[in-house]
Amino acid sequence: MNDTPGWASPGSAASDGDNQGVPRPAEPADPQDAPASKWSKDQPPAGQWSAPGAQGTGRQQPPPHGPGPGHPQWGGGPASGPPRGGWGGGWGGPPQAAKPGVIPLRPLGVGEILDGAVSTMRAHWRTVLGISLTVAMVTEIIVVLLQGLVLDSQGSTDALSDPNATVDELSRALGNSLIETGVVLLISLLGTFVVTALLTMVTSRAVLGKSVTSAEAWHDARPQLPRLLGLTFLLPLLAGLVVGLCMLPGILIAAAAGSDAGFALALLGALAGAGLAVWLMVRFSLSSPALMLEKQSIRKSLGRSAKLVKGSWWRVFGIQLLAAILVNVVVSIIVIPFTFLAVALSGDGVSGFLGTGGGDVGWTFLIVSGIGSVIGSMLAFPITAGVTVLLYIDLRIRREALDLELVRAAGLSGPAAGTPGAGPGS
Repeated sequence: MNDTPGWASPGSAASDGDNQGVPRPAEPADPQDAPASKWSKDQPPAGQWSAPGAQGTGRQQPPPHGPGPGHPQWGGGPASGPPRGGWGGGWGGPPQAAKPGVIPLRPLGVGEILDGAVSTMRAHWRTVLGISLTVAMVTEIIVVLLQGLVLDSQGSTDALSDPNATVDELSRALGNSLIETGVVLLISLLGTFVVTALLTMVTSRAVLGKSVTSAEAWHDARPQLPRLLGLTFLLPLLAGLVVGLCMLPGILIAAAAGSDAGFALALLGALAGAGLAVWLMVRFSLSSPALMLEKQSIRKSLGRSAKLVKGSWWRVFGIQLLAAILVNVVVSIIVIPFTFLAVALSGDGVSGFLGTGGGDVGWTFLIVSGIGSVIGSMLAFPITAGVTVLLYIDLRIRREALDLELVRAAGLSGPAAGTPGAGPGS
């Protein structure tokens, strides 16, 4: 983004764990290296000072601010309770990280990433929910119209569940089901593409404590939309290609010999391909924010994601899996009641919904269940997109000291502006 220079790619700076060239605050100088004239001659004897809070060394450390009541060695009553603060009695805690927006500018914990995604939705609800609601409504209307007017989902279900159906009927029904699934997936990908583009910009501004309208988010995202569209379709195609290649030997053996060994080999290939596809999808899962915020090409954004995830694959996978589970639980809580309401309002009731009554689910069922899907998607889109963007920011803070750039971009000054945040998240 134009007003956040910290988003720019660091170029040759390290994403592989090497922090050379990263602008960190200077370390305190060694007293022995300083000119002798700048140091007092009255220095404490060597070995008389211990680390704050150290015990069992045989020496007592004087309090840094002089004697006070309650100290057992300097008069007053007995000490009451342990020393305050984690750095020993009388010492202040570690410096607090700057927090201009929805997250503190330091390495984040799992809870902070999830909370940051929800806080973005709460703090900028007009923009976030407006974008999500618009996209969810448009995609769901298209899906309902296709299911009601074009796609014959009920006929395919009846044929697949009929034990007396011929091979031709089963093949036709299976083909129709695959076409229907593909069309719905295509529309979902287009909706995800638009939401990812806009909400990435909203979340990146929310990190800096800046608000953004839908029009501003669109203006910032527009130059990268063609590349993001290509990336959106490239990733699922890549996953499908990996699974297909792993299944290919088993399919060829089954086609040539017609033996059960070929089908077993194809099944094992599918399992191996699914595992490899998951590994690749997690490895490239941060390519969308890299492409949008760093203005990268598709190839370079995939490389950036791979570098950032390297060494943190299990952490990224775990956080994204946890976010997906939480989102699906929330969506299910919303969608399931609407589904039962749609079943109750439709003409054929439960038997029509289960396909045992011989009727069609009808427009009532499609519309009412579609309303539930819109509400669920409206809440799911911001959390999913927010977690991905905040994971990207967290890994860049850990690898490239992005927190210092973001502090400067947020216009903060004072101690927090030049000090990395303490207490890194797990």
